[in-house]
Amino acid sequence: MKTRGEVQDTVLRNGVRVLSEEIDQFRSATVGIWVENGSRYETAPENGISHFLEHIFFKGTEKRSARKIAEEIEAVGGVLNAFTGRELTCYYARVLGTDLPLALDVLGDVFCQAVFPADEIERERTVILSEIAESEDSPDQQAQQLFDTALWPDHALSRPICGTPDTVTGMHREDFIQFIGERYRADRIVIAAAGCVNHEALVAWASEAFEDLSGVTEPPALTVPDTATGLHVHQRDLEQVQMLLGVPGLSSLDDRRFAAFVLNTAFGEGMSSRLFQEVREKRGKAYSIYSFLDSTLNAGSVGVYAALGAESVGEVVGLVRDEMVSLREKGLDAGEFARAKSQIKGSILLNLESCVSRMRRIAVNEIQLGRSVPIDEISERIDAVTQDDIRELAAELFGKQDLLVSLLGKVPAGSVTDASMRLT
Repeated sequence: MKTRGEVQDTVLRNGVRVLSEEIDQFRSATVGIWVENGSRYETAPENGISHFLEHIFFKGTEKRSARKIAEEIEAVGGVLNAFTGRELTCYYARVLGTDLPLALDVLGDVFCQAVFPADEIERERTVILSEIAESEDSPDQQAQQLFDTALWPDHALSRPICGTPDTVTGMHREDFIQFIGERYRADRIVIAAAGCVNHEALVAWASEAFEDLSGVTEPPALTVPDTATGLHVHQRDLEQVQMLLGVPGLSSLDDRRFAAFVLNTAFGEGMSSRLFQEVREKRGKAYSIYSFLDSTLNAGSVGVYAALGAESVGEVVGLVRDEMVSLREKGLDAGEFARAKSQIKGSILLNLESCVSRMRRIAVNEIQLGRSVPIDEISERIDAVTQDDIRELAAELFGKQDLLVSLLGKVPAGSVTDASMRLT
């Protein structure tokens, strides 16, 4: 048995993995049931089924109504929630450590004994259609989806996680039951808990709650998406233009990801980053601007988001492009290189103060890497990144393919030139 403060792990007889990290100073606990499933594993007609399922798991079990599920957790001040991504789905609860037995009972009941009532499915269909409409009314969310669709054309990674009105309308109870049978199998399940938890008690609960779960999922064939470049303009009557631009990036398993963390932090993460200083502080051309890394198991992107006035679009695209070229040709100076490393390590340590973050960290490490990754190891990997690593990575990311620029808003004709998008 491992000591406290380390991740303890047990594999049940049916293949379900159980992980926990007991933290003495935490009074709360978070437990999550993770499924190696998300929107990228759906066919085009199924688009949105993983997200729809996430909703209807909470709509009643053999012994609890949807209202009773919510009441029991909220009566102790807890939180019961779920989220769906491209490759993972998580159902989780956060409560005081003294209420963890209740949370485990509710969460296990929801996940293993959901009945999916037909009337609840129809009500939730309306809710999800409203959610899709709400995202389309949110310019930044719509802009991100348009960017993904343009970057990875005709690929599962580019599809909206919530699905579309057409696909959501076409889903029925038998579709959910079949999808669960194919994707929610024991070898795809990870139970992770952090905070005020006891590993032996967690394993005992999981062994009983998940004893009927079985099966092995055929390894999915993950195709690598083709990527696109060029200008994509979507005219819409908005006060500001939503701009996203970027290039293909690294997968979440790429060994160079630590160099990418350092590069991205200096490039556009935070108020001291190059993009914030050049575009907002020096020129006042955008209120919000930042860079981001979007990584999946076999693909990724490096992107930049900005909300800005229509008259500044061309200039800001050029400024972002110039910073990319500068990183490719000169790398980082010593000061920003050191600051970026320190910023990353500090952020990691601050996140450890949240049992939700700890739960998520140990689950994702298990699913993606197959092991627990100590914080000291991550710090060492960050410290090991060199200036040469940064220059070599920047040369590949910002020299292999021209920019993809996606604009949403009242975009003047001719705002963006071919030259401002050219990196090669």
